[in-house]
Amino acid sequence: MLNLFPQEKIILELPDAVFEYYPNFFSNDKAEELYKLLYEKTPWQQDNITVFGKNYLQPRLTALYGNEGKPYKYSNIIMNPHPWNSTLMYMKDLVEEKANHSFTTVLLNLYRNERDSNGWHADNEKELGRNPIIASVSLGEERTFQLKHNTIKDAKQNIVLKHGSLILMKEGSQVHYKHQIPKATSSKKPRINLTFRAIL
Repeated sequence: MLNLFPQEKIILELPDAVFEYYPNFFSNDKAEELYKLLYEKTPWQQDNITVFGKNYLQPRLTALYGNEGKPYKYSNIIMNPHPWNSTLMYMKDLVEEKANHSFTTVLLNLYRNERDSNGWHADNEKELGRNPIIASVSLGEERTFQLKHNTIKDAKQNIVLKHGSLILMKEGSQVHYKHQIPKATSSKKPRINLTFRAIL
């Protein structure tokens, strides 16, 4: 099924990298359908992560899908992918067309409430290559996505990621920037984030 909803494109004016934001990548009806399917059908898990030598339960739930034989490792976690299903293949095809880039893997994050978060990081694991392209789809509750340059103090931006939106983090994004989803100060309903990536 084609995604025929008109798509606004916003280019973020940040140095050393290309960021493209599509606030209405999926129509509201399609976003609702995808959110419900993924929320109910995904085998969510909560792993321990190692940060500065200490172990913590991740403040969110995760799941990995992708091509066979393409595990993903971060923060001393090794995730082996579930095989692609029809919902994720539908999304993958549309995201690849917009990004003009092929992806092997998608990491799903479920932020259950305002206390769930993802701290400052770059998606720069060695298996993603030197300058990876990451495509991030948001479904469900709106949350604030923060970007900051590694060395230019004023090069930073906050974006409220809308239900059904896509942000493409292209050349330079994981080399020169870090990003995060901070804890929220007000009550939040669940949000699902899907980050498509290519494991070499």
